Amino acid sequence: MAKQKYYVVWEGKQPGVYSTWAECQAQTDHYTGAKYKSYESKAAAEAAYKAGWKGNWGTGAAFAASGSSGRAKGKPAYARGRSAAAETDEEIDYDSISVDVGTRGNPGPVEYKGVDTQTGDVIFSCGPIRKGTNNLGEFLAIVHALALLKKEGSSKTVYSDSVNAMKWVKQKKVATTLPRDASTEEIWTLIDRAEHWLRTHTYENKVLKWQTKAWGEIKADYGRK
Repeated sequence: MAKQKYYVVWEGKQPGVYSTWAECQAQTDHYTGAKYKSYESKAAAEAAYKAGWKGNWGTGAAFAASGSSGRAKGKPAYARGRSAAAETDEEIDYDSISVDVGTRGNPGPVEYKGVDTQTGDVIFSCGPIRKGTNNLGEFLAIVHALALLKKEGSSKTVYSDSVNAMKWVKQKKVATTLPRDASTEEIWTLIDRAEHWLRTHTYENKVLKWQTKAWGEIKADYGRK
């Protein structure tokens, strides 16, 4: 029998704590900017709801503590066929988080999420952010995953399909031509926070390139190509 989970909806049709995914989904489906996450106990969910979205995501060690929980729809399990095996000898580490970005224009509105690579369950999500780029969103998604795993004491791998974002994480600084102005203030605030987290924390998690040619689209893909 599956373990009981509780769901916090900070922003949705009716914010609150719910005891089933169906109830949570009813409050968040087709709701722009919905913010929600699953918890293992009712007490933890109620405490998170009381702390609020910012209290669970915005500062310090809780940089990546909140997000979404659910199941990606219509996504087949990733499998490696004979042709895929020829591309790489690397096996997928399914005990991992996969991240990806959804954009509408580049630059343009940006959102990102992290999912369980095995199940497709959404672990966290953010956005839409008013204006940013694909690579900046990927960078934020990776750091969000690392901060969350750090808080949980988890050694899980993080997968991204963005070489640039992975490079920026390693360097602890982004290299972008996106200007700092009123239209990009939101994403730059998050970038500054993420860079600060990288400079002030260590982590042992592997950050690996998702092998798209061999494995298909990353599990967190938004399907907007």
